[in-house]
Amino acid sequence: MPGAESHAGQIFCCVGALAIADALDQVDTQLLGWWLAERQLPCGGLNGRPEKKEDVCYSWWVLSALAIVDRIQWIDSDALAGFILRSQDETHGGISDRPGNMPDIFILFLVLLGFLCLASVVKAHSNRLTQLLLCLCVLCNDSDCLRRNQKHPLNLCFDRPSGSTSKPRTCA
Repeated sequence: MPGAESHAGQIFCCVGALAIADALDQVDTQLLGWWLAERQLPCGGLNGRPEKKEDVCYSWWVLSALAIVDRIQWIDSDALAGFILRSQDETHGGISDRPGNMPDIFILFLVLLGFLCLASVVKAHSNRLTQLLLCLCVLCNDSDCLRRNQKHPLNLCFDRPSGSTSKPRTCA
Protein backbone atom coordinates (compact mmCIF):
# COMPACT_ATOMS: atom_id res chain seq x y z
CA MET A 1 0.00 0.00 0.00
CA PRO A 2 1.62 3.30 -1.05
CA GLY A 3 2.54 5.51 1.89
CA ALA A 4 2.23 2.72 4.47
CA GLU A 5 5.11 1.64 6.68
CA SER A 6 7.13 -1.23 5.22
CA HIS A 7 8.13 -4.21 7.34
CA ALA A 8 10.64 -6.95 6.44
CA GLY A 9 8.37 -9.80 7.57
CA GLN A 10 5.54 -8.61 5.37
CA ILE A 11 7.96 -8.04 2.51
CA PHE A 12 9.15 -11.66 2.77
CA CYS A 13 5.53 -12.85 2.48
CA CYS A 14 4.81 -10.63 -0.52
CA VAL A 15 8.07 -11.39 -2.34
CA GLY A 16 7.66 -15.09 -1.64
CA ALA A 17 4.14 -15.06 -3.05
CA LEU A 18 5.31 -13.17 -6.14
CA ALA A 19 8.13 -15.68 -6.63
CA ILE A 20 5.69 -18.59 -6.38
CA ALA A 21 3.42 -16.87 -8.91
CA ASP A 22 6.46 -16.25 -11.17
CA ALA A 23 5.70 -12.53 -10.99
CA LEU A 24 8.88 -11.00 -9.53
CA ASP A 25 9.00 -8.77 -12.61
CA GLN A 26 6.30 -6.72 -10.84
CA VAL A 27 8.90 -5.57 -8.29
CA ASP A 28 11.85 -3.22 -8.66
CA THR A 29 14.34 -5.75 -7.23
CA GLN A 30 17.16 -3.19 -7.11
CA LEU A 31 15.13 -0.81 -4.96
CA LEU A 32 13.71 -3.60 -2.82
CA GLY A 33 17.18 -5.13 -2.38
CA TRP A 34 18.54 -1.74 -1.33
CA TRP A 35 15.75 -1.25 1.23
CA LEU A 36 16.33 -4.72 2.67
CA ALA A 37 20.12 -4.30 2.80
CA GLU A 38 19.60 -0.99 4.61
CA ARG A 39 18.10 -3.01 7.47
CA GLN A 40 21.64 -3.96 8.54
CA LEU A 41 22.82 -1.79 11.43
CA PRO A 42 26.40 -0.96 12.50
CA CYS A 43 26.26 -3.75 15.15
CA GLY A 44 25.81 -6.28 12.31
CA GLY A 45 22.20 -7.12 13.22
CA LEU A 46 19.13 -6.45 11.11
CA ASN A 47 15.96 -4.57 11.92
CA GLY A 48 12.54 -5.03 10.35
CA ARG A 49 11.91 -1.37 9.58
CA PRO A 50 13.74 1.94 9.78
CA GLU A 51 14.50 3.47 13.18
CA LYS A 52 13.88 0.20 15.07
CA LYS A 53 16.29 -1.94 17.08
CA GLU A 54 18.10 -4.93 15.64
CA ASP A 55 16.50 -8.33 16.21
CA VAL A 56 17.97 -11.74 15.41
CA CYS A 57 14.69 -12.96 13.86
CA TYR A 58 15.28 -10.67 10.87
CA SER A 59 18.18 -12.89 9.87
CA TRP A 60 15.38 -14.97 8.34
CA TRP A 61 12.87 -12.36 7.19
CA VAL A 62 15.44 -10.07 5.54
CA LEU A 63 17.87 -12.70 4.23
CA SER A 64 15.19 -14.88 2.70
CA ALA A 65 13.65 -11.92 0.88
CA LEU A 66 17.13 -10.86 -0.31
CA ALA A 67 17.78 -14.41 -1.51
CA ILE A 68 14.55 -14.42 -3.48
CA VAL A 69 15.51 -11.20 -5.29
CA ASP A 70 19.12 -12.40 -5.66
CA ARG A 71 20.68 -9.62 -3.55
CA ILE A 72 21.86 -11.56 -0.48
CA GLN A 73 25.46 -10.60 -1.22
CA TRP A 74 24.56 -7.02 -0.23
CA ILE A 75 24.59 -8.04 3.46
CA ASP A 76 27.81 -8.20 5.51
CA SER A 77 27.37 -11.85 6.46
CA ASP A 78 30.34 -11.93 8.85
CA ALA A 79 28.98 -8.94 10.81
CA LEU A 80 25.53 -10.55 10.92
CA ALA A 81 26.93 -13.91 12.06
CA GLY A 82 28.88 -12.13 14.80
CA PHE A 83 25.74 -10.37 16.02
CA ILE A 84 23.76 -13.60 16.05
CA LEU A 85 26.46 -15.56 17.85
CA ARG A 86 26.78 -12.79 20.46
CA SER A 87 23.05 -13.32 21.09
CA GLN A 88 23.62 -16.95 22.08
CA ASP A 89 23.19 -17.82 25.76
CA GLU A 90 26.27 -19.96 26.23
CA THR A 91 25.29 -20.91 29.78
CA HIS A 92 21.75 -22.17 29.23
CA GLY A 93 21.62 -22.50 25.45
CA GLY A 94 19.45 -20.89 22.85
CA ILE A 95 19.41 -17.53 21.15
CA SER A 96 17.72 -14.31 22.15
CA ASP A 97 16.50 -11.46 19.99
CA ARG A 98 19.65 -9.49 20.86
CA PRO A 99 22.68 -9.98 23.15
CA GLY A 100 21.83 -10.19 26.84
CA ASN A 101 18.11 -10.98 26.50
CA MET A 102 16.24 -14.19 27.34
CA PRO A 103 16.58 -17.03 24.76
CA ASP A 104 13.51 -17.94 22.75
CA ILE A 105 12.90 -21.13 20.73
CA PHE A 106 11.08 -19.22 17.97
CA ILE A 107 14.11 -16.94 17.57
CA LEU A 108 16.41 -19.98 17.47
CA PHE A 109 14.31 -21.53 14.71
CA LEU A 110 14.41 -18.32 12.63
CA VAL A 111 18.18 -18.03 13.15
CA LEU A 112 18.75 -21.53 11.81
CA LEU A 113 16.61 -20.73 8.78
CA GLY A 114 18.47 -17.46 8.28
CA PHE A 115 21.84 -19.20 8.40
CA LEU A 116 20.68 -21.54 5.67
CA CYS A 117 20.57 -18.50 3.38
CA LEU A 118 24.27 -17.84 3.99
CA ALA A 119 26.34 -20.80 2.80
CA SER A 120 29.62 -19.10 3.72
CA VAL A 121 28.41 -18.52 7.28
CA VAL A 122 27.30 -22.13 7.62
CA LYS A 123 30.77 -23.30 6.61
CA ALA A 124 32.66 -20.85 8.84
CA HIS A 125 30.52 -21.42 11.92
CA SER A 126 29.52 -25.09 11.59
CA ASN A 127 30.49 -26.03 15.16
CA ARG A 128 28.43 -23.20 16.70
CA LEU A 129 25.50 -24.01 14.39
CA THR A 130 25.70 -27.63 15.50
CA GLN A 131 25.32 -26.45 19.09
CA LEU A 132 22.31 -24.35 18.14
CA LEU A 133 20.71 -27.24 16.28
CA LEU A 134 21.18 -29.50 19.28
CA CYS A 135 19.65 -26.82 21.50
CA LEU A 136 16.62 -26.78 19.25
CA CYS A 137 16.38 -30.57 19.52
CA VAL A 138 16.61 -30.37 23.32
CA LEU A 139 14.00 -27.61 23.55
CA CYS A 140 11.64 -29.55 21.29
CA ASN A 141 12.34 -32.71 23.30
CA ASP A 142 13.10 -34.53 20.05
CA SER A 143 15.20 -37.56 20.99
CA ASP A 144 15.28 -38.83 17.38
CA CYS A 145 16.76 -35.51 16.26
CA LEU A 146 19.38 -35.69 18.99
CA ARG A 147 20.29 -39.28 18.08
CA ARG A 148 20.65 -38.46 14.36
CA ASN A 149 22.69 -35.35 14.97
CA GLN A 150 25.15 -36.88 17.42
CA LYS A 151 26.52 -38.83 14.43
CA HIS A 152 26.25 -36.18 11.72
CA PRO A 153 25.37 -32.87 13.38
CA LEU A 154 24.60 -30.83 10.29
CA ASN A 155 23.06 -33.46 8.04
CA LEU A 156 19.53 -32.85 9.28
CA CYS A 157 19.27 -29.15 8.43
CA PHE A 158 22.32 -28.33 6.36
CA ASP A 159 22.76 -31.51 4.31
CA ARG A 160 26.48 -31.78 5.03
CA PRO A 161 28.58 -33.34 7.77
CA SER A 162 30.30 -30.97 10.16
CA GLY A 163 33.78 -32.42 9.58
CA SER A 164 34.45 -32.04 13.28
CA THR A 165 35.82 -34.99 15.22
CA SER A 166 34.78 -33.59 18.59
CA LYS A 167 31.37 -34.40 20.05
CA PRO A 168 29.01 -31.40 19.91
CA ARG A 169 28.12 -29.72 23.21
CA THR A 170 24.43 -29.88 24.07
CA CYS A 171 22.49 -27.20 25.90
CA ALA A 172 21.41 -29.36 28.80
